[in-house]
Amino acid sequence: MALRARVLYDFHSENPGEISITENELVTLFSEEELEGWLEGENSRGEAGLFPASYVEIIRDKITSNTNNNGFSSPKTKALPPTQTSFTSSDSPSQRGLGAGSGGSGGGSFHTSQGSDDDWDDDWDDSSPATDAPQGLGSSPPLYPVTTSLPARRGNSQQHQQQAKSSATVGRNLNRFSTFVKSGGEAFLLGEASAFVKDGDRICVVMGKHGPEWQEDPYPFTCTIDDPTKQTKFKGMKSYMSYGLTPTHTNVQVNRRYKHFDWLYARLVERFPVISVPHLPEKQATGRFEEDFISKRRKGLIWWMNHMTSHPVLARCDVFQHFLTCGADEKAWKQGKRKAERDELVGANFFLTISTPAVPLDLQEVESKIEGFKTFTKKMDENIVVVNTSINEFARKQMSGFKKEYQKVGQSFKLLAQAFELDQQAYSVGLNKAISYTGEAYEAIGEYFAEQPRQDLDPISDLLDLYRGHLANFPDIIHVQKGALTKVKDCPKQEGELHDRCNIISCATLAEIQHFHRTRVRDFRSQMQHHLRQQISFFQKITAKLEDALQRYDDEQ
Repeated sequence: MALRARVLYDFHSENPGEISITENELVTLFSEEELEGWLEGENSRGEAGLFPASYVEIIRDKITSNTNNNGFSSPKTKALPPTQTSFTSSDSPSQRGLGAGSGGSGGGSFHTSQGSDDDWDDDWDDSSPATDAPQGLGSSPPLYPVTTSLPARRGNSQQHQQQAKSSATVGRNLNRFSTFVKSGGEAFLLGEASAFVKDGDRICVVMGKHGPEWQEDPYPFTCTIDDPTKQTKFKGMKSYMSYGLTPTHTNVQVNRRYKHFDWLYARLVERFPVISVPHLPEKQATGRFEEDFISKRRKGLIWWMNHMTSHPVLARCDVFQHFLTCGADEKAWKQGKRKAERDELVGANFFLTISTPAVPLDLQEVESKIEGFKTFTKKMDENIVVVNTSINEFARKQMSGFKKEYQKVGQSFKLLAQAFELDQQAYSVGLNKAISYTGEAYEAIGEYFAEQPRQDLDPISDLLDLYRGHLANFPDIIHVQKGALTKVKDCPKQEGELHDRCNIISCATLAEIQHFHRTRVRDFRSQMQHHLRQQISFFQKITAKLEDALQRYDDEQ
């Protein structure tokens, strides 16, 4: 019997070999094996190709089972063979926009490094065998063990042992490729997470006016990115661009290459399963040293850095702080790098670091909010595509069509002035000069139109690209929360710790959604204000040029 899957989210193909799928559609899988985060199959329209594995859920035959005294099913069939939960993709789908979200931050345990422009520098590489993890960048607080066993409510230790055993009877998700499984959400929900958590690693969710929120960073900061400089190594045989970063809380500049950003991105995606880590600007195989590409990448990195430093959790993450503060000390860098790559608080263990409000959330209300946000992101993504298409077309017209038309009109005025000069009458000299200047004014206005999109339209396009990356992350984030909620619904008799763990995942998800909305309002308000100011300045510049041309007719009388 052919293996089938139900589509969880819409996916629109953008590249050859991919196929589009829609929510609730049934697709046929050619194989259950993933191809770097993608599955191959056929949609209901008979189109065959690839689509993100995390966008579908495999449908399997129901397993005959017995029911134990706790009311949970114990499968008769053999357990599925263990699968590798590490995910590596050199062609991260998340870099293609919303239509390829499987590489987004929703899959916290994925190793989704976006690759690098070239090999690591010798002074950044660390190929030596791993040693004991360093104590950190500074003095580390004492460690204490944390597991998913929560404080007792009532009863003796024997009752708690029975309750812990009963958690093992909660059915596992048969689709081991689902984001809920690979992110560590299922393992945490089933009580299988255990790690040491430092005081400094604790993440607090507080109840705000509009619901759960990340606790604000008490020491906010920003970071500037200077124009990159071209550097060489191996006696000039290899070239690369170096960016100067200066965080305000140290005021000390450090130099980073794009691949260092790329390494950091992979660590953050692995660390935070339900946080939307902003996507980096896209890489380019050729033309990496062209001025336009360098300028566009720097602008993208500035947006990326602004979103990192304004996130209450990401901004104070130790690996991000190490990235911003570690200078040229090779030993210090390698210690921090090794520590980050051996971090235990990833995947399921990440949820151990979260502290939630005392009053648990209403799961029905949580589900309603999640569905509402899912509808919102879908509509936002659709309209981002519309806006991006419109402004790109408008920019193209300004840089080519408008410029050409204004210059054409200007040339015609100048030709008219040349024709009038043939009369050789003294009293027409002033008019001829004024008409000629009018032609020059129109040519200048044409140049204004060609240059203007860089000032007001390109920044909007850059912002939309950044938010398409965020929107690409949320299907996986939502899938983790919905997986937890579904597991609780499937086990109505399993109370206590299962509900408490689901509450932790729900609080973290809603806090991230709240942060997304606040940041979105801030960014789009600021960008639209900038756009309108630039438009006003632009048309004032045109008005001044036309008024100057008009004055020439009075001066030459």
